[in-house]
Amino acid sequence: MISFLVRKIKTTTKRMVFVGSAFALSTSAWANGLPMASPESVGISSERLERMSGAMQRYIDANQLAGTVSLISRKGQVIHMESQGWKSKETGEEMTGDTIFFIMSMTKPIVSTAKMMLYEEGHFLLTDPISDWIPEVADKQVVVENEFGTYRVPAHRPIDFRHVLSHTAGLDPNRDALNADELALLGRRDNLEDTIIRRGPLPLAFHPGDEWQYGSSTDYVALLVERISGETLKEYLQKNIFDPLGMEDTFYAVPEEKRDRVASVYSPTGPGQTIELSRTKEYSNTPFFGENYYGGVAGLFSTASDYWRFSQMLLNGGELDGVRLLSPKTVSLMISNHSGDGDVYVRGPGYNFGLGFGILSDAGKARDPLTPGSYTWGGAWGTIFWTDPVEEMTGIMMTQITSYSHLTVRQDFGVTAMQSIIDANTPILGYPVLD
Repeated sequence: MISFLVRKIKTTTKRMVFVGSAFALSTSAWANGLPMASPESVGISSERLERMSGAMQRYIDANQLAGTVSLISRKGQVIHMESQGWKSKETGEEMTGDTIFFIMSMTKPIVSTAKMMLYEEGHFLLTDPISDWIPEVADKQVVVENEFGTYRVPAHRPIDFRHVLSHTAGLDPNRDALNADELALLGRRDNLEDTIIRRGPLPLAFHPGDEWQYGSSTDYVALLVERISGETLKEYLQKNIFDPLGMEDTFYAVPEEKRDRVASVYSPTGPGQTIELSRTKEYSNTPFFGENYYGGVAGLFSTASDYWRFSQMLLNGGELDGVRLLSPKTVSLMISNHSGDGDVYVRGPGYNFGLGFGILSDAGKARDPLTPGSYTWGGAWGTIFWTDPVEEMTGIMMTQITSYSHLTVRQDFGVTAMQSIIDANTPILGYPVLD
């Protein structure tokens, strides 16, 4: 008989911690069919892993976060899944493992994966110009600034598929370089296609491939998915990623029957940057950016369990539970450095960018305990995932706060996860040097 331990710990808020050789969950939705194991069985210390609970709880007790859901897996086994705090402080609803979050930019890796699935079907090469499918972006001008002033020149090269996947296309020019008519083109329309086509005349911030710039690139990836597949992005993701992987709680708008599981959103606008209510769960009724807007930059709702299934598929080399979405070689290509030598400024020093992910290139420079070659991305409302392929480890942390730059919760999550490893796959003398 499989033994288990369930412990409920009460502090100023309530949290549920599940530890042991197997998990016994109060509702099956929490686990969503995830494989569970004890931390020690995969080289993790249960005692050390408990430090993560304390780190998350400190933010909740200080009223800096309403609540969190954290998940850690190693070697394909979920060894930690914990909900802490509140889904809604105002109604007294406790956070649960099946809480649904608006994952913002964690949409980008999923949409980028959809693009690479079409790449594997032979529809395009990464060096092909996207104007083959979006002719409205052909013959772009580039804004150039030097000692003689600001002017525009023809782009040195066309925007290709790799550029939009790696955020090196230059599609978001400085607003100061645009005239009034061009500024009017920036706003989102009712749907993705109209928005992208409307922005067609805008100049580029730099010559494609010359720099890295975080911005709207993945919306172009999304439109490419639609035009190549002949389906809406919503339809394509559902049929080709969500259904095959068993991601039952991931969508652009939360169905009514699941809406009570949506976490409220908070803002650090109270005294001392404590949190105040920003949005109740009702905002999830329709797609965030418009009733018919299915974007690549952001837009998806999901759970920790669902995002783990997606992440584990990538860590497995494109396969999960007998369902293969990508080749291992394509996954390797996606998690390689495609942004050059410059740092990815959103993540900070020591990071580059692949095809849909930030890539850790220098652990010392990044001051990050993950192994070089790890890939990651987060969302603007505090969510984050990372995968360390050398340690065969994935971490997912979900919370909902509209600004978190004053907090180190995401860094604390990574540190407390990685320090729990007692049987490492990397040598103690140092991380391997990646070419």
